[in-house]
Amino acid sequence: MSAMFFDGWESLLRTLVVGVLAYCALVLFLRIAGKRTLSKMNAFDWVVTVALGSTLATILLSKDVSLAQGALALALLIALQFIVTWSSVRARWVRKVIAAEPSLLVYQGNYLEKTMHRERVTKDDVMAAVRTAGQASVEDVGAVVLGTDGSFNVICKGAAASLKEIDRSFIND
Repeated sequence: MSAMFFDGWESLLRTLVVGVLAYCALVLFLRIAGKRTLSKMNAFDWVVTVALGSTLATILLSKDVSLAQGALALALLIALQFIVTWSSVRARWVRKVIAAEPSLLVYQGNYLEKTMHRERVTKDDVMAAVRTAGQASVEDVGAVVLGTDGSFNVICKGAAASLKEIDRSFIND
């Protein structure tokens, strides 16, 4: 029962030493790999970020995982993410597999119901984004786009230049 609260100084010392070294290794690997490694551009990037956090936690808390194994696991995740993102910049088919396309949910104050249904977004979700953008109603909005990272982007009607850039191929209704 007492091991549940305190397992001895050795395990605390291991966590301290391995934690500092694993953290330093992670920071070093991230600096080498570049900013994109921890970006939140799409779901794939988010999964890699969560996996890095989970791996770091396992290195810190599991006595069955050595520091070398943990560092290799961190490096492997970062290397795989680098390879996939490098490939997605150079090959359109890789980009289509990895990254979702943005979806137009509202255009010129009108809900695009088919797109909203496909993306599993409710009118309440859209209205929350519209209010967060400081607008009173959907009629005051030129467009609402569901971004590749799952965030809502609200373009006000006054932003005519931005509205002209919206590709009409977004509209599926």
